[in-house]
Order: sequence, then structure tokens, then C-alpha cells
Amino acid sequence: MDMTTTLVDHTFRKDVRRCFERQTFAIPARWLYDRRGSELFEEITELPEYYPTRTETKLLEANGDAFAAAVGPKRAVIEFGSGSSTKTPHLLKAIDPAAYVPIDISGEFLEHSASQLQDEFPDLPILPVEADFMKRVELPEAVADMPKLGFFPGSTIGNMIARTSVDLLRFMRETLGEGAQLLIGFDRIKDEQILVNAYDDSAGVTAQFSLNLLDRINRELDGNIPVDKFRHVAVWSDIYARIEIYLEAQEDVEFSIDGAAHALVEGQRLHIENSHKYGLRDARLMLRAGGWTPLHEWSDERDYFTLMLVEAHPYKHAP
Repeated sequence: MDMTTTLVDHTFRKDVRRCFERQTFAIPARWLYDRRGSELFEEITELPEYYPTRTETKLLEANGDAFAAAVGPKRAVIEFGSGSSTKTPHLLKAIDPAAYVPIDISGEFLEHSASQLQDEFPDLPILPVEADFMKRVELPEAVADMPKLGFFPGSTIGNMIARTSVDLLRFMRETLGEGAQLLIGFDRIKDEQILVNAYDDSAGVTAQFSLNLLDRINRELDGNIPVDKFRHVAVWSDIYARIEIYLEAQEDVEFSIDGAAHALVEGQRLHIENSHKYGLRDARLMLRAGGWTPLHEWSDERDYFTLMLVEAHPYKHAP
């Protein structure tokens, strides 16, 4: 077991213990993405209700020339939370990169995806990094002196509350350096039912994705949570402009994790994910707070989704 895996195990255990011992009843969404969770999420992206992936992919396909003109050639593309990298080829084909560095917390899934992408781009240096991108990441020395383009698609930024989102943007700036660019996706505010359906699909795949978190706790933290006694719940919060995902106990349950006993009563919920939605002014303000200056924006015809290109300009300390 390498040091990264040991760190992930320790942090996962710490977050789960906090959930139950301090009774926060919340677990960070990043722990949804073990190997099985990542596979299930890829299934979610193919569902008819789940519009973000299709919409963003079409934007990437349609605007390659514009990306190339705005970004320029021979940048190292650094993808944060790369997953299966299914959208990445559209960007790589458009901009003539010097290298590609996928960063993901799921090492096994990362290696598999990087290998598949290497087959498609045999002449491109692909340098996977297993790491938690929620903090500053040490990039491979091979890309140290290259101009950099961060890539953060999928509106993954929406999984975080505003404070954490701004912190992440600052860590990305530290990782990439002053003068770097970042291409980032934002899911837009839209009709409530469209949003709820996207996170509570009729086939139940999103429910499997959520419940897999309990399976992971049982498997990795010596738990015996009765997974079949919980259900997936997705609701829209207009106050916070976000979809909220919960696992709700359908009856009183008792279980143990790492030898510690816990209990939940019927109807009690574990908060496991948020997906914030943005107006353009919201996104621009958050990016500026994180140290990034907006340069260009691309949206679909329905304004369902927006890709924004931003740059890490030197900090100014006066109005």
C-alpha cells in the first residue's frame, strides 16, 4: 500500500467517524468515488435525465477552434478529478497540448483511464497523479516549466459549498501557477423538475451510486450498515440554489463502524452531496474570489451549462 492510499484511508475514516461521533450526519461527496462509485457515475452520465454531460460534451465538440485560439498550443493540460476522462479527448484534439496530467483520488480507476487515453494519443506524454485535488498538488517535474491549462469539467465545483469552492480555486491556482489558465464547467439554474430528475433517475442508477457509499464504509471500515434499510433522496433547495442528496433511514437502524456502535431513527438523513447551480454573475464572482479572472464563456442554446476560460492574473492589492 503506497502513502497516497494510506492517506486516503485515514482521511476517509476520519470523515466517517466525524459524521457519526460528532453527529454532523454529513459525509463529503468525494468519498462517493471509489472504483465502483466511479463506474456508476459513468453510467449516470449516459442516462436520459442527466443532461450535464451531454450538454457539456456538445460545447466541447462545437468550440474546439475557439478553445485553440484562446488557449494557444503546447500547454500542459492538468485535469482535476479526471475520472474516466471521457470529455478530455475533445479538448486535447483541439488545442495541441504538450502533455496531459490527470489527477484523481481513485488510483485504480485513474490508471485504467490513463492507459485507455494513451492508446488514443500515443505521442502525448500522459502523466497520471493519484492525489486529493482539494489541496495543492505537486505536479510531475516534466511539466514544471510548461505553460498550463487546468481542466475542471462536469460542474464538479458545484459539489462544494461556496467557502470550499473558493478554497479549491485558490489551491488550483497554487498548483498551476500565476499565468495559468483554467477551463471550468458550471451547471446553470433552471427548472426545478429538470434538476430533480437529473439526480433521481427513473432507472435508479443514481440511487445505487449514493448507496454505494454505505457499501464502501462496510467494506473499508469494518462496518455492518444495513444498506437495504436506506433510500436515496434528492431535493432542490432554492435558498442555497442546489440539489441536496441524502441517504434516509427507512426504519430505526443499529450498526457498527470500526467497532463503534451507532444508531439512526426512521426518517433520519445522512447528507452526502450537494450540486450547486449558478447564474453567470455568481460564477464570475466566485472565480474572482478564488484568484481567477474570467476571459471567455461558452453556453448552449438553452443556457443549461456554461464553460468558462479564466486566467491566474497577478494579484492586485488596490481597487
